[in-house]
Amino acid sequence: MSNPNQHRHPLLALTGARILEFWRDPGAIFWVFGFPVLLAIALGVAFRDQEPRPLKVALVAPPSQWEAFQSTSDLEFLPQKRPAALEALGKGRVDLVLSLGEDPAVGGVELWLDPQRPETREARLAVTEVLRRVTHTAALPWKVTEVAVQERGSRYIDFVIPGLLALNILGSGMWGLGYTIVDNRRHRLLRRFTVTPLRRSHFLLSFMLSRLVFLVLEIVFLLLAGYLVFDVHVRGSLLEVFAVALLGAACFSGIALLISSRTESPEVATGLINLVTLPMWIFSGVFFSYERFPEALHPFIKALPLTALCDSLRAVMNEGLTMVADPLPLVVMAAWGLLCFGIALKIFRWQ
Repeated sequence: MSNPNQHRHPLLALTGARILEFWRDPGAIFWVFGFPVLLAIALGVAFRDQEPRPLKVALVAPPSQWEAFQSTSDLEFLPQKRPAALEALGKGRVDLVLSLGEDPAVGGVELWLDPQRPETREARLAVTEVLRRVTHTAALPWKVTEVAVQERGSRYIDFVIPGLLALNILGSGMWGLGYTIVDNRRHRLLRRFTVTPLRRSHFLLSFMLSRLVFLVLEIVFLLLAGYLVFDVHVRGSLLEVFAVALLGAACFSGIALLISSRTESPEVATGLINLVTLPMWIFSGVFFSYERFPEALHPFIKALPLTALCDSLRAVMNEGLTMVADPLPLVVMAAWGLLCFGIALKIFRWQ
């Protein structure tokens, strides 16, 4: 027998205990080791042998000029009217706007672009090569004028700020509520409520309401930073921006409560939160328009709560519309929130 006076170092003992604690949790092992591998395999299969997405260019030109600009593997030309083309550029649906008249040799060519967008430089170079091919000259005989989009609501930063606000609402709701409840259950703090007359509905609603209080400060901070640093203005009603954000926060709070209603392991909770949020990070159009994905996926993408929140915020902030101008995103967020909260209320347990 070993000498009882010879004790292990406390750091080694605690580290070994944490390793055993993790190793005895099959769910944690799956989410930490199994899920990333499965996700990598799924993405590898989905995107194998796929060519890069062609850059989209809105072509503002008379029909007589369309035939000269054929879509290729690098560029996709979309004939449009000027107002629709500029709107598509502002919403991130196209990477560049090429405008020319009946006789470009007289009127020249205009390239409307947003210099803050990463795809713009590549699209500009590709369009320049197409113009050289059309004119059959190394040096363009046409005068090319570049017009930088500076209109508020049409810049890339105007597109991104509502997406970042929606992403912040998603993250703080999922981690601020879901993970906190799981951590309290793990430390046996929730079991103390079982001997009190506290209702589960009151307990869960208290988390949601407390989250909404802090949300106001988050919105003010992000909008103020966008205004001071990037001159981002809210073209619609500021009160409606807060109303849409509050609805989105309530929606994600309901999802977070459902995730944490029975989960006890923080590792499992982390995996579940990542499982729910990762598809929305990819598809919901936070940093680029979801219309870049195949049209067959659009109904499913629009059914995601983060997509609905981004669309509603951009409609109010960038287009100056009222929040009820397009009620579908509001219905989507309300449905997700009520359904998830109702299920969470049914299956929630204190321990």
